[in-house]
Amino acid sequence: MNRVKEQIRCRDAYTLGLTGRGVCVAVLDTGAYPHRDFEDRISGFADVVNHRPGPYDDCGHGTHICGIIGGSGAVSDGRYQGMAPGCTLAAVKVLDRKGNGSAADVLAGIGWILDRKDRLGIRIVNISVGSYGKRGMSEDSALVKGVNRAWDAGLVVVVAAGNNGPAPLSVTTPGISRKVITVGCSDDHMEVLVGKNRMVDYSGRGPTMAAVCKPDLVAPGCSVASCASLRDKYTIKSGTSMSTPIVSGAIALLLEKYPDMTNRDVKLRLMETCRDMGLPKNQQGWGLLDVERLLR
Repeated sequence: MNRVKEQIRCRDAYTLGLTGRGVCVAVLDTGAYPHRDFEDRISGFADVVNHRPGPYDDCGHGTHICGIIGGSGAVSDGRYQGMAPGCTLAAVKVLDRKGNGSAADVLAGIGWILDRKDRLGIRIVNISVGSYGKRGMSEDSALVKGVNRAWDAGLVVVVAAGNNGPAPLSVTTPGISRKVITVGCSDDHMEVLVGKNRMVDYSGRGPTMAAVCKPDLVAPGCSVASCASLRDKYTIKSGTSMSTPIVSGAIALLLEKYPDMTNRDVKLRLMETCRDMGLPKNQQGWGLLDVERLLR
């Protein structure tokens, strides 16, 4: 079982038979390798970077994210199972093989999701992508407007706080949006390798330039094992990119149990059930994701 999931996954999910079945999570990232842990659950794929037709991932980041959300653990006999192993996944490649991309491609990916959300049953959008710089830190930026548009269409949008902490004003765009659910890392006090850099205390901290408290909540992101984009294997990655799909997967379980919940209902439920870690609000938000309380 995924080490992070051992820390926060609740007994109730198993007791109630919750797997995220019937819920589709869209992932804006580097794509998705058709790992055996996804079985036939990649219900949609789009490549706005290279315009290739079938699912693939030339970086590995997106596949790792998808595995945290919905990997079945089939290849590992259940050891590395995702948060919602019965959900479906819609993967949208908006980043290149180095994990870089443009705002235009991210916006095109959001447009693809909005055009197909009803047909594919998309309820959640996971965005472990962000940009950092003074020009993009305004709520008037194109990326913030893009995620707000998805939120206003009824989607639960879950976005990473980024790895530029620990200074204030270090949450990346579009995580600065006051509408979306922004996720930081709860265990960033542990030194990890993020990309090619050893980092500690890296999770993005608020407030935003508009004085909005961010992130909204935190989840583990240190040394998370998940699917790799190479011959049905697994790999370990760290960062708020990994914390974010843990929350997305937990929300998939919640929406399976309570399918009539709106995105505002989900946000309120998270606020009411997170566990206070005793950290500053602009570091932990409402606190640590508590899946047992979320589903109870």
